[in-house]
Amino acid sequence: MAGIALGLASGLAFGAGGAVVKPLLEAGWTPGAAVFARIATAALVVAVPALWVLRFDLRLLWRARWTVLAYALIAIAGTQVAFYAAIATIPVSTALLIEYLAPVALVLAAWARRRHAPQLVVLAGSALAITGLVLVIGPGGGALDPAGLIFAGIAMLGVCVYYVMGERADASLPPMALAGAGFVIGALALGAVGLTGLVPFAAVFTDVAFFGAVAPWWVPVLTVGVVSTAFAYVAGITAIRMLGTRLASFLGLSEVVFAAIVAWLVLGEAIGPVQVLGGLAILAGIVLVRLEKPASDPAARALDIDVVPVPPTPAPRA
Repeated sequence: MAGIALGLASGLAFGAGGAVVKPLLEAGWTPGAAVFARIATAALVVAVPALWVLRFDLRLLWRARWTVLAYALIAIAGTQVAFYAAIATIPVSTALLIEYLAPVALVLAAWARRRHAPQLVVLAGSALAITGLVLVIGPGGGALDPAGLIFAGIAMLGVCVYYVMGERADASLPPMALAGAGFVIGALALGAVGLTGLVPFAAVFTDVAFFGAVAPWWVPVLTVGVVSTAFAYVAGITAIRMLGTRLASFLGLSEVVFAAIVAWLVLGEAIGPVQVLGGLAILAGIVLVRLEKPASDPAARALDIDVVPVPPTPAPRA
């Protein structure tokens, strides 16, 4: 239950991020600048705790350097950049639908690799969850630019990497350390992308509407950086390690439900009956996936997909 609670808490924190960042976007911030600010803030917040849990021994990070690099560049920076590149040419709801196909993509990858169909409850749960996702987000409409669809697909693959790397990372590397190193490298990568002009960076340092009041620009930046980024990623990685990739990825769909609820409470965006039905369908899908019976051979878990193996990390010398 602790893993499920952490997974849902991570989904709530991620889901609240949209409502927190929206006042910045309305004030004139570009999405690229907002993403950079949230990840850079998280890097500053988590850096010292990450070093503390490592006992200031960076050898653990060096030994897992390829895992950390892949996590930072693909799961954090790459996913964000690809998503915002997608919504530049296709509707946001369409990009979200493609991005959140990650749990189903993982199920299909396991099916293709094992050449063995997943359990019926997993297939039924996948169908229910995706149906609920469509109902909550709603049809996007508009033109479907091929480049936008490709970028949305890349974002979906980044989410897959987030779940797989979160589980497969060396157990001796604490979630706080993996997230902290990922934030630092991710912020540097996003900053470099911003300097090239590939992703427009613009920020307006003024007061913004925030939770029914007026606050300085740094208040939503700090909130989204600490709660919706630092806490969300650390809690998410911990939940993945406790629950495994499959269940954690389906719990991640709760982010869409929480985003709608937070937008309703904070921004006054109404939730219709169709969205409520979609939320219930997502929850039902998660329950069905949770009912999956464990494989008799732990090595043959349904979501055992190919990744680069990480060698065991020797214990640090005294």
